[in-house]
This record gives sequence, structure tokens and C-alpha cells, in this order.
Amino acid sequence: MRADARRNYQRLLSEARAAFAEHGTDTSLEDVARRAGVGIGTLYRHFPTRHALLSAVFEDAVSDLLTRSHALLDAPQPCTALVEWLRAIITHAGEYRGLARALMSASRDDSSALASCSRPMREAGTRLLARAQEAGAVRQGVSIEDLMQLTNAIALAAEESPDDPELADRLLTLTLRGLKADPSTPAHRDC
Repeated sequence: MRADARRNYQRLLSEARAAFAEHGTDTSLEDVARRAGVGIGTLYRHFPTRHALLSAVFEDAVSDLLTRSHALLDAPQPCTALVEWLRAIITHAGEYRGLARALMSASRDDSSALASCSRPMREAGTRLLARAQEAGAVRQGVSIEDLMQLTNAIALAAEESPDDPELADRLLTLTLRGLKADPSTPAHRDC
């Protein structure tokens, strides 16, 4: 990439982060380009779709979540590790209005640019889930795809209810009760 193209790319990412944080992920791409001081054609040359821009904007956060999942693989309590990672996903998805909805729509679309984020996340989550299942803390038959959809749904519900800051945690706790290997035993705080 030429130096001016690299500068445009970085400005577009910076302005997209700011615009998404301020107005949500449905922000007009024309506004993002204008804020970055480039034309819409320049934006589309770098990011042919909204999902491509979202993927680039959230690359660092996804990298952090993946690093966290690797560290949690050695945690002494596999279910607690899985729950900690799911909470981190919910927190991440809640950082930008509209992100949870975009992630949900792209979760089963491998042609989406967001698949480059969701695929490694599913792989990381699969390893954490398998450990929790092998430990007998999470029932068999639970899939990471379902857990990812649930975490995005929880983030979306929390986004729609900003006056209830405890909603995401309550919904995650309810979800965890359904994951337990033996639902007749009292629910532990994390599993």
C-alpha cells in the first residue's frame, strides 16, 4: 500500500471507530468518509462492504478476545473460564450500538467479511466449551454456535435496555442454568 493509501486507511478506521462509538454501527458510510476527509469511493476501495469495515474496526478487540480464550484454556475451573469468556464477548458486543445485531446476522454467513472475526471466535469458544463439557459442568449437545448467538442476543437485549445495567448478567445467569449438565442441582454463580 502506498503511503497516502495507508494514511487514508488508518484515518478511515479511526473515524469509523469514533462514528460507531458515537452513533452506532449503522452510521452512514458517507459520514465516515467525510469525517476521514476522503471520498466514498476511497472508503469502498479499502472496505467494499459495511461488514468489511466493521471487521477491520473490531480486529483488535477480537484479537484480545482470542488471546483471552487461549489464557483461559489453562484455568482450573473450565466452566468458570467459559463463562468469563462469554461475559467478555457480551461486553465487547455492547461497546458499539448495533454490533450485536451485525454479529448475529453474520454468524452463519461465511461469505460475510465479519466471518473472518466470527470463525476464529467460534474455534476458540469450541475449545473452552469442550473443556467445560469434558469436566461435566456443561451438558453435551450444547454448541458454540448456539452460545455465540445467545451472547449476541444478550448483548442486543442489554443495548435495547440501557437503563438496566444488570440485564446482561441476569440473562447470562439464566442461560447458564440451561447449560448445566444436571439442571436439578442448585445453580452455581458461574455455572
